[in-house]
Amino acid sequence: MSEFWTAIILGIVEGITEFLPVSSTGHLILATELLGYDASRWALFNIAIQPGAILAIVVLYWRTFWEMFTGFLRWDPVAVAFVRNLLLAFIPAVVLGLAFGDAIELMLENAVIVAWALIIGGVAILVVEKFAKTSDAGGVANISWQRSAMVGVVQCLAMIPGVSRSGATILGAMAMGVDRKTAAEFSFFLALPTLTGATVLQLYKHRAEVSADDMGLLAVGFVVSFLVAWAVVKAFLAVVTRYGFGPFAWYRIVAGIAALVWLGA
Repeated sequence: MSEFWTAIILGIVEGITEFLPVSSTGHLILATELLGYDASRWALFNIAIQPGAILAIVVLYWRTFWEMFTGFLRWDPVAVAFVRNLLLAFIPAVVLGLAFGDAIELMLENAVIVAWALIIGGVAILVVEKFAKTSDAGGVANISWQRSAMVGVVQCLAMIPGVSRSGATILGAMAMGVDRKTAAEFSFFLALPTLTGATVLQLYKHRAEVSADDMGLLAVGFVVSFLVAWAVVKAFLAVVTRYGFGPFAWYRIVAGIAALVWLGA
């Protein structure tokens, strides 16, 4: 298979899984194993195409971002609280990412870790869905700063491939009483600083490894992940509102078990 088609396939996987609680990084790692790609060759690519999925959130929620931006300039309390909550949830990932970046990169090559993380995460979703007592938070800006900071701490679990950044933030918020819709949107918005920061850091660290040909492949993956993520996010909230996160939990468990069997672990 040509690298062009590899870039398209990985872009599709990224777009589908980035904002679902199933772990985009984990699925990209499993995709490289399943299809026989060189994991080290595509590791940077998998991170660098994340901004495509991020752009989908910007496009879908552009009114919200514009209102928060203009409101922040006026020091509107709602906009200030919105920005504060995102920053508080973002800081723990910055600290741990810089401190343990090398160890995290090593885990990105271990498909067995991904499989187990998928299973454990699926069980965690079922537990939170059953026992969490949630109520309408009234939007991201209305979440307390303490809860926002704790969501940021929980998000750091996603540094283990297979855990899922969106899953960790959504479950963390729900465990603290935030309703499903607000928890999901908090996860979407928090992706902007978190994934952008991770992408910029990795591209800077590995800038010498990126060739002109790689830039073309990155562009393909970026566009594909954007288009797919745009379609997936629009459907995601409708599914969650009607069925909850249970279907994603069972998918994780089945996918994790299948991966362990296939890997012979």
